Parts: sequence; structure tokens; C-alpha cells
Amino acid sequence: MILVSACLLGQKVKYDGGDNLQELLKAAEKEGHFVPVCPETAGGLPRPREPVEIQNGTGEDVLESRAAVRSPSGKDCTKEFLMGAQSVLETAKRHHARVAILKESSPSCGSHTVYDGTFTHTKIEGQGVCAALLKRNGIRLYSEKEMTAELLEKLIEEDV
Repeated sequence: MILVSACLLGQKVKYDGGDNLQELLKAAEKEGHFVPVCPETAGGLPRPREPVEIQNGTGEDVLESRAAVRSPSGKDCTKEFLMGAQSVLETAKRHHARVAILKESSPSCGSHTVYDGTFTHTKIEGQGVCAALLKRNGIRLYSEKEMTAELLEKLIEEDV
């Protein structure tokens, strides 16, 4: 099975109550190879809510207690992000997932970049909290920005 950020499949789980629908992924969803996940809702965060960013680092730093996940008003959501990441990891293990297609730049799911914590739309290299935990556990990460029909077909073939 392949983990996929639920927002990419059209589920209304974004912080603002919206989604990040990717038609390519949605069309492939019916083949039954995807497990939709949202670490933020799994961690108990409501929708809608304030946006959050990782402050003072990346998801790896959050896992090591060197950084926190906070909103512009200062609300600390680190605990919920850690709980959600752990829940998604347990889902991955239960489904024997080896691959995850995640929402780029998300503080949970960013595979290659996240916002820098200043709420100025500045991105830095690194993973979100959940992505970092999945990577630590040997799961290959892809973002929706990398997805092509050819790559998706290859990942599904590997999964069979």
C-alpha cells in the first residue's frame, strides 16, 4: 500500500477546511493501492484552525525536541503533530507501506521543504514532522509535485 496525504485526494482536512486535490492521484485512488492519511487530524487538531509552521528547524528537529510547531498567535501544536505522526507511522506498519506521497511544504507532510516558521512564505529544505518520522522508518517519500503518470504507475507496480 502507498500512503497518500488525504488532502491530495480531495478530503477537506487542510487547516482552513479545504483540500489540495491532485487529479492524477484522485483518478488512481480507485485502484485500491492508497491509504489516505492526515497526521494533523490524527493528532486531534480541529478544522478550521490557524495555520502553523515549524519554528527553529524542521520536522527532524521537532522529533529531537529542538524545535516546535506553533501558530502565528503562539499556540503550540507540537504534541498534536507528534501524536499524528506516530499514528500515521502505525498505519504505515499495519498496511506494510513502503512509499508515501505527501503534501509538499506542509509542517506535517513536507517531503523536501517546509516553511521556516516566520509566516513569511519562506521555505527551507527539510521534512515535516510526519515525513521525517516516516523517513526514519525506511519509508520512501515523494511529494505531489514529483508525481507524473509514469512515476505513479511505477510506484503502484512496485506495490503489487
